[in-house]
Amino acid sequence: MGTWITRIATSWLVYRLTGSAFLLGIVGFCGQIPTLVLAPFAGVLVDRHDRHRMLVWTQVLSALQSLALAILAFTHVINVAWILVLQVAQGIINAFDTPARQSFVVQMVDDPADLPNAIALNSTMVNSSRIIGPSIGGIIIAAVGEGWCFLIDAISYGAVIWSLLEMRVPRAEAHSRRHGSMLEELRDGFRYVSGFLPVRTALLLLALVSAMGMPYSVLMPVVAAQTLRGGAHTLGFLMTASGAGAVAGALYMASRRTVLGLGRVMVVSTAMFGSALIAFGFARSLWFALLVLPVVGAGFMTEMAATNTIVQTIVEERLRGRVMAFYTMAFLGSAPLGSLMAGIVAARIGASATIIVGGAACLAGAAWLAFRLPLLREHVRPIYVELGLLSATQADTGATRGVA
Repeated sequence: MGTWITRIATSWLVYRLTGSAFLLGIVGFCGQIPTLVLAPFAGVLVDRHDRHRMLVWTQVLSALQSLALAILAFTHVINVAWILVLQVAQGIINAFDTPARQSFVVQMVDDPADLPNAIALNSTMVNSSRIIGPSIGGIIIAAVGEGWCFLIDAISYGAVIWSLLEMRVPRAEAHSRRHGSMLEELRDGFRYVSGFLPVRTALLLLALVSAMGMPYSVLMPVVAAQTLRGGAHTLGFLMTASGAGAVAGALYMASRRTVLGLGRVMVVSTAMFGSALIAFGFARSLWFALLVLPVVGAGFMTEMAATNTIVQTIVEERLRGRVMAFYTMAFLGSAPLGSLMAGIVAARIGASATIIVGGAACLAGAAWLAFRLPLLREHVRPIYVELGLLSATQADTGATRGVA
């Protein structure tokens, strides 16, 4: 919740200080571009070192970053330059935190068959916070200002750090050290991701959705203030509606008993996301925006969780950290390019038109995946048979059309 409170407070603060959609895009770019640059190297370190210990350190550093934002806000020193610097700092932290966190989820699950539900449960918790956080953030901003949002976030990391320290992770399972050079291991990870068709296709689609579709959240303050003629409370309502849909999507993923059929789920959810974005771009009233945003949230969360589940299921364990680093690049690393582009385009054609263009790109991505799905199933079937998720008879007869 603290993270989402800070996100909405940062966006609102930048827009309050500048009134510029372009600077909103710049701030989003600076907060996420380090992930695009550093994530591959972070993935090598995740495969080499203790993921649990790495997570403890990333949470400590994130707490200090939020505390710095709070101090600057309370002393009235904060400006866009300081926000940009601290956004870059958080982006560097996230470049290491996200692949470590994604890999650590698998480490905490004893039975591989439970992996889809574990990933969906993780997404449900994140997006439940996504509902509550922006709502609380909007109230706090309106009542006492953005500084208290940052301070609450800094304090909330105490619970996260305590939870991590209370975990007892067997050292033998916590990490495995590699003895090759970092560049050599980085090349191994890149060759695997680029050469394995199912992983490459899934990550390319996620990168497209993240770069073209997700900037709608960066432009949300503009939509709330200019298009819908609202304030901080309106922004909170919009973020809450999107988060509610994301929770529904995550709960759907948690209800699934198998990874079979997730390829088709990716096609449908991406098409839902793109269509709902286009509808949101045409929204001129709050009630209509609140009607379509849950579909936006559900579509993106389902696509993201399905991609995560498939990749985590079929990846080789020795490469997990590096592959999840590329997943992080696709999910978070491509977003800064999208945010920067969205800020530039929105300054010329408006936020709503920019969101519509992003939705159309996502629809095109869904059509591309639907065309490639039969070929992907042929690559994934042998892996599912080896993992015991699909019988050899089913694979030979092609009885399970929805294998991917």
